[in-house]
Amino acid sequence: MQAEIVTIGTELLLGEIVDTNSAWIAERLMTIGLNLFYATTVGDNLERITQVLRTALERSQVVITTGGLGPTVDDMTREAVAAASERELYLDEGLLGEIACFFSRHGRGMTDNNRRQALMPRGATVIHNPVGTAPCFAVEHDGRLLISLPGVPHEMKHLMTTEVLPLLQRRFGLQSVIRSRRLHTAGLGESAADARIGDLMEAGNPTVGTRAHPGEVDIVITAKADSDAAAEALIAPVASELRRRLGHYVFGSDGEGHGEVVLRLMSERGLSLATVESSPQGDLARMLYQAASFREVYRCGMIYSDRCPEPLGLPLQTPDRPPLADQALADALAERCRQQADTDMALAIVGPSDLGKSPGPLVYYALATPTGLLHREPRPGRGGPSGRGWLVHLGLELLRRHLLGLPEEG
Repeated sequence: MQAEIVTIGTELLLGEIVDTNSAWIAERLMTIGLNLFYATTVGDNLERITQVLRTALERSQVVITTGGLGPTVDDMTREAVAAASERELYLDEGLLGEIACFFSRHGRGMTDNNRRQALMPRGATVIHNPVGTAPCFAVEHDGRLLISLPGVPHEMKHLMTTEVLPLLQRRFGLQSVIRSRRLHTAGLGESAADARIGDLMEAGNPTVGTRAHPGEVDIVITAKADSDAAAEALIAPVASELRRRLGHYVFGSDGEGHGEVVLRLMSERGLSLATVESSPQGDLARMLYQAASFREVYRCGMIYSDRCPEPLGLPLQTPDRPPLADQALADALAERCRQQADTDMALAIVGPSDLGKSPGPLVYYALATPTGLLHREPRPGRGGPSGRGWLVHLGLELLRRHLLGLPEEG
């Protein structure tokens, strides 16, 4: 049995709004054991929406739409559902009264175009929306179930949680669950990870897959079973085998971020940290500041620019021609950062002033500790957010491996 999501709205296709609804719905469907095989986005065009819905109803037992239920002429979901399921629209007077009451409670007048929101496909089951003006509905068609929800995220989430998920469980007798676990790795590319675990990715249940993110690769283990305990029993041995094969490249699991893992290790050891980086976007500092539970550990983040005459008080050759980044400069910046911030350690990631804009000159790493300086091999600069993320994760790995007494690689 499979589900499909159809998100409706030209603004999604134009990139004016990012579709977060599909990801959220997908996660919730997984909790009730319903497989999601397709997700489609279509613009505000009645013919195209209708065709997309017809295709979805041919191949999926459950179709969930979001968007297109507003009062304006470009909100066409109701008409498209009626056409795809071969029904007519009618005006539901009860719903019209509910919409009028909603506006009255909020001290607003209802305009005539809001009457459109009370149009329903004949025979549809109304899903009442207490948090918005757009009533929703479910339509049975040839044994398939099509559910239309608002595009407004907080309305959609409320109705999915309180109405749709229980409806799906009742309608299809869903008893199984789908659970997943993520292992986070850094310093290992997706192809290198595949070379180590490729055979495990051919299994059926649980499945194993990779997800590449800026600077890290996640290994996702997904199991379907009759209960949470049974799913976890399927996942556990696979997770252990993955950790064995991937070794020190695994820095955390599930919701653990790289910065959070590093700062937790420092907190456990009673250590404090400051950073200095030549990325003007402050990627390293931002990642560490996101670990809100360890603000007492991370004291400050500094930005270094080779255009400054005296960055962190370090004298340069001349104000208008500073030296290129090298290991000596990274060492000096890390140690000066540690002294100025009065922390136990300071991590420096130093490259050209346009670090992350384009590949090219080397980026240098230095970790200043109470007992001396540590390094890792310089790496060529990488362009874009993904490239900067890769460089930041390599720096955090230098710190994590030092705290755990691990080798730099492997």
